[in-house]
Amino acid sequence: MSAEIISGTEMRAAILEELRDEVATIKEKYDTVPGLVTILVGENPASVSYVTLKVKTALSLGFHEIQDNQPEDITEDELLALIEKYNNDSSIHGILVQLPLPKHIDEAKVITAINPDKDVDGFHPVNLGRMVIGDKEGFLPCTPAGIQEMIVRSGTETSGAEVVVVGRSNIVGKPISIMMGQKGVGANSTVTMVHTRTKDLEAHCKRADILIVAAGVPNLVKPEWIKPGATVIDVGVNRIGTAESGKAILSGDVEFQKAKEIAGKITPVPGGVGPMTIAMLMKNTVASAWRHLGSK
Repeated sequence: MSAEIISGTEMRAAILEELRDEVATIKEKYDTVPGLVTILVGENPASVSYVTLKVKTALSLGFHEIQDNQPEDITEDELLALIEKYNNDSSIHGILVQLPLPKHIDEAKVITAINPDKDVDGFHPVNLGRMVIGDKEGFLPCTPAGIQEMIVRSGTETSGAEVVVVGRSNIVGKPISIMMGQKGVGANSTVTMVHTRTKDLEAHCKRADILIVAAGVPNLVKPEWIKPGATVIDVGVNRIGTAESGKAILSGDVEFQKAKEIAGKITPVPGGVGPMTIAMLMKNTVASAWRHLGSK
């Protein structure tokens, strides 16, 4: 029997509908709406595409959205001054600087310049520290938050579960490993973080009740590595070719077609984790608005 498909597209739609109701409540109660600024430096095609989708989503929810496009040659000081302007703007509850930035700008300096209470991407060291100690006032990084949300909404039991995370990036692997081991809903798990240099990677994967794969290697995880009935979250989005139409052919880090015959639940690529990332960005922005307004 094939696995249940965990659709990030469907979950995103449900989350955005919930947020739309919250935005309406904020507007009715406070005569304002969540404010999000997206800062785009240069014209990297992938970055333009990502920002366009974020802006479109924010506007569909009724946000006050500012898309602040800056030239490739903006100086670091000018960018830092721009961030400080939005730090001091009470109508803005979330600040997002699209990465990567041009090489002459220090990304770490830019991230730390954002007010942690407006860092809805969840990349600021203060928010990462809050995550580690379980402080609910921080913002969780969007992709790990989306993964955890998918696990919870799919009805997967996490308390006491063996979770294996394949990948150790600062963006996904490390934070989701910490989050799944915390006390609370969607956590309380026993977590092992492994990577492509781990000895006997297959053995680790085989014992996972929940297998989260974020290694960035196409089809790294073979179907025989999966414990029958496990929940498999495939974070990988790898371009492996181009169709005749010119559209990219994408592959996850898991051999999906065969894996779905073994797993209990599994995410597809595309249409799995990807759509959830922007949904969680919007959720963080709404949460920030509530906090700035003195509620929740």
